[in-house]
Amino acid sequence: MSFGGASGNAKVFRPTPPDRGSFPLDHDGECQAHMQVYLDCLRSSRSRERVPADCRLLAKEYLSCRMERGLMLKDEWINLGLPDDKKDSRADVPDNRS
Repeated sequence: MSFGGASGNAKVFRPTPPDRGSFPLDHDGECQAHMQVYLDCLRSSRSRERVPADCRLLAKEYLSCRMERGLMLKDEWINLGLPDDKKDSRADVPDNRS
């Protein structure tokens, strides 16, 4: 019994690009602090029906960090489901740039 060897029936593997939303992992932890503050905000608002506006600002900070460091493609906020507001966001997230 042959499993695709020299018989010519072997299927050729053709890699496909990742789906939208798939992006490299943050192995160096460059955006770890932003992610942790955002997740803490989500955990603290579990009992609410909607995600609070300040959590959305933290999501923008996290995604912005990823975009700046090439961990995801740059995109418009509206395409990521976030409003394009100009409010100042939290400044208590340390910057891990080295």
